[in-house]
Amino acid sequence: MILWEALGSVLIGLAVSLGALRWLPARFGRFRSRTLTLGTGPVAGLFGGLLARSVLGPGHALATLTASLVVAVVLLSLLLRPAGPPRRSATA
Repeated sequence: MILWEALGSVLIGLAVSLGALRWLPARFGRFRSRTLTLGTGPVAGLFGGLLARSVLGPGHALATLTASLVVAVVLLSLLLRPAGPPRRSATA
């Protein structure tokens, strides 16, 4: 069962990263690197799924996959670079 949850978590992370690259509007910003984004999604999904499995235990497949989705979205959002020119600080 853990193998299927891990595989599902990786596929969820890959789907999130592909979806973010394809459909995220430009006003939210751009990703730093396409390969970094495609690599971060599955790894983040797997990390979130394994973390949820270790906390919840076996028998909670839906909650595990939901946690992998949440972790993948959160970690991919950290890769976004804001749109527009960089802002300068008044103290710089």
